[in-house]
Amino acid sequence: MKNPHLGQSFAMLIVSALVLVSFSGCKKSNSFVPPPPPQVEVSHPLVAPVTPFLEFTGNTQAYRTVELQARVEGYLDKVLLHEGDVVKEGQLLFQIQQDTYQAKLQQAEAELLADKAKLMHAETEFHRFSGLLKENAAPQTEVDRWHYERDAAKAGVMSAEANVTLAKLNLSYTRVTAPFNGVAGRRMKDPGNLVGAGEKTTLSEVNQIDPIYVYFSISEQDLLSVQSHRDDSPRDMSKGRVPQIPVSLGLADEEGFPHEGVLDFAGIRVDSTTGTLLLRAIFPNPNFRILPGLYARVRASVAAPRPELLLPQETISYDQLGSYVLTVDDKNIVERKSVKTGMHKDKMMAILEGVSESDWVVVNGLLSAIPGKVVSTTQQPIKGTENTGKTDPASDVSVKP
Repeated sequence: MKNPHLGQSFAMLIVSALVLVSFSGCKKSNSFVPPPPPQVEVSHPLVAPVTPFLEFTGNTQAYRTVELQARVEGYLDKVLLHEGDVVKEGQLLFQIQQDTYQAKLQQAEAELLADKAKLMHAETEFHRFSGLLKENAAPQTEVDRWHYERDAAKAGVMSAEANVTLAKLNLSYTRVTAPFNGVAGRRMKDPGNLVGAGEKTTLSEVNQIDPIYVYFSISEQDLLSVQSHRDDSPRDMSKGRVPQIPVSLGLADEEGFPHEGVLDFAGIRVDSTTGTLLLRAIFPNPNFRILPGLYARVRASVAAPRPELLLPQETISYDQLGSYVLTVDDKNIVERKSVKTGMHKDKMMAILEGVSESDWVVVNGLLSAIPGKVVSTTQQPIKGTENTGKTDPASDVSVKP
């Protein structure tokens, strides 16, 4: 007797084989489909006027500084100075006790009156005896004596007048005033102290910081470079040997160079030890924002603006060979080009060498752009500005030469 279960298993095996044969007949053959080239954005370099400049570091210094000192001896009577306040020229700041000097002035004036009286008497007697001598009523010796007395009295009057002037001057020295508009410093002496007693007694300090100076130094190499740029055109030496070069200033906590001034002094010789020349610029400081002694960053233009190629700073890459950009040729193949860059400003960088105005530079999708590989490009102007290849006067940028 046949086993029914064995027959069912054999039938199921045949059905499964037929199903596998049908599926294998429907399966398509494997074939490799290359991925599409990566998408990148390309732009022509922007052409804009560029002002070559140099950057320096320096320190600020007050336009004028004076130490207020006691020029006469006496007790400090009044202190009208408020430390840190703005003072005006001629404003009374300190007063030394005046009684002694007022008395000395009165004494000098009294001596002057006495000497003038002596002179008047001597002149009267001299004229009287001179008249008597003509009438042979007086001897020559009397005329000579009163001539001497008159001249001696004149000398006494001159001496007395000088004493009065000195007494008035010493009395004026008891009033210590501000020599110019400025800011008062710390008070060094309190009322009641004896000052000017045979020693230099400093009472306070006044600084004029509007405008304010900035001192910095330029290297010999940069100095010669600046002269080569500016000697192209004749200069009127009657206006001074220092050209009015615009200079910008930035403090340690400031972005960029927000303060504008001009160069107003240059040293007359290069320091042979450091190989530098001392320069000074002057800046308006109406709100006293800039204090003396601060670290300062200085930027000075060295030539007239000239058209240069500009690229966004993020498009510049660096490796062991230096700085470079990625460009795309007419066959959409990526190429690495070494470039020489200038200084950057406002997220743009000047390209001095390496690319031309007609090159398509990869500005977006740099990670997908591999030198020697094909890419798919989308042409976009830099920062949404239409790049016509012409100089845009509104895009003035400064770079270091």
